[in-house]
Amino acid sequence: MEKEARVVKNAGSHYLLSELPVWEPFPAVLRGKTRLGLGTTTNPVAVGDRVLYEPGDGEAAIIQKVLPRSNYIIRKSTNLSRQSHIIAANVDQAVIAVSLFFPEIKLPFLDRILVTCEVYKVPVVIALNKVDLYRDDTPDAVRNFLDIYRGAGYRVIETSCETGEGIDELREACRGRISLFSGESGAGKSSLIKALDPSLDPKIGKISLSHLQGKHTTSLYEMYPFRAAMASGASPSPEPDGFLIDSPGLRGFGLVDLGREEIALYFPEMLRASEGCRFTPCTHTHEPGCAVKAAVERGEISPERYNSYLGMLEEDSKFRQ
Repeated sequence: MEKEARVVKNAGSHYLLSELPVWEPFPAVLRGKTRLGLGTTTNPVAVGDRVLYEPGDGEAAIIQKVLPRSNYIIRKSTNLSRQSHIIAANVDQAVIAVSLFFPEIKLPFLDRILVTCEVYKVPVVIALNKVDLYRDDTPDAVRNFLDIYRGAGYRVIETSCETGEGIDELREACRGRISLFSGESGAGKSSLIKALDPSLDPKIGKISLSHLQGKHTTSLYEMYPFRAAMASGASPSPEPDGFLIDSPGLRGFGLVDLGREEIALYFPEMLRASEGCRFTPCTHTHEPGCAVKAAVERGEISPERYNSYLGMLEEDSKFRQ
């Protein structure tokens, strides 16, 4: 008889499943015929997927079917690649870890992640991490980042795993939810997970001093149960307070299945301003009476976000050539 469970770990062709919210992982494999009918992404089954399974003759259960996804986050490994990869599915939110320095953030990279979350209806929390390292030395840079992304409508939590700043706020944001932790290599995803629940043991890497970039340490996609009480030393609850998905650090993030005319729809601040455009549709590049360009000139839309948008238009043109 088939039962339903969630994929909580993806290790190539082998998986761990658990019947959430109960945390009792068990191994599973994917039936060959099922694999053939699951599309063209590099991973037919993703962490967070709801699946139907049957107990196997051996130790591993057999995944029979992947159930429809409520949402997912997908990327191309590079902007011009034709192969796509699903990072996680059926999540309540994505926590995007960023650091202004060590490593230095690339705003167009962050904006591509945010656009993808908008496309696939995944709420976002931005964790501006490692603020203890640079806030005092570069307060203007911190203020500018907060103005850009809070101004666009995103929740930004300033965090430090060293001082504990923002960790309680982030913990409450994750309570009762399945949260994907993603971001650039070295931004501190795994450190944030461990700060939320010190009993967890995600792999944590160090920064390459030669290039001030993160080294890939997490190589698998894995979900962890977290218990908020573990951080305070209180007795943990019998059931998890939420679930956290750790994912490999990203160094490229290409958009998937998004047409040139659609990109502006997924910049929330541009979508709001575009209601005043003279022409519909409007690319917000050369048209007269463009309310988006006017909002950029007035400082209501950040030039950094607008430049990211223009870069995505250019990437889309290259891909279609």
